[in-house]
Amino acid sequence: MLQPYLHKNKQEAGVDEAGRGCYAGPVFAAAVILPGDFFHPMLNDSKQVTEKHRELLRPIIEKESIAWAVAMVCNEEIDQVNILQASFKAMHLAIDQLEKIPQSLLIDGNRFRAYNNIPHTCIIKGDGLYASIAAASILAKTHRDEYMLKIHDEFPSYGWNENKGYGTARHRLAISNEGLCKYHRKSFNIQPAQVPLFASPEIL
Repeated sequence: MLQPYLHKNKQEAGVDEAGRGCYAGPVFAAAVILPGDFFHPMLNDSKQVTEKHRELLRPIIEKESIAWAVAMVCNEEIDQVNILQASFKAMHLAIDQLEKIPQSLLIDGNRFRAYNNIPHTCIIKGDGLYASIAAASILAKTHRDEYMLKIHDEFPSYGWNENKGYGTARHRLAISNEGLCKYHRKSFNIQPAQVPLFASPEIL
């Protein structure tokens, strides 16, 4: 069961990112301040929740949270500053947009760049431990997925409606055939797929 808070008497914001390992598209981050008594049985790390349940959770989190915000850093800036710094920036931008100033930050992962002297705690796999981080992971993931669906229409051959920019076989095969597009992260070591002699329909 997710813990409702780390510090009982502080207004905490959970912070998480989505899309850090993708070949294409921006990195998104979300910051969420939940009421201390918030509970939903489906809430968990976004990677452990089905797409259908993530979409059900998103409006609940957005409605019932004390404050929430989502921000993104585009692939061009990722190439300029690297994905780690871009992830930090996306997190900072999300915290910037919160309508309430948190007294403490719960960060998913093991590294973070301090923000405006607000105390922070990095928690490895925190999205499976604390409700506010889990909520942030849901918002970051669903907002990013929504963005990738929009740009999929511009470049449908890469299959972003399914892989959301991750390096699946279909995505890598499309890169082999068509090269990179304007949404790809050129600084990443993107390996095009090698098409086997007898490729299965799922790959093609």
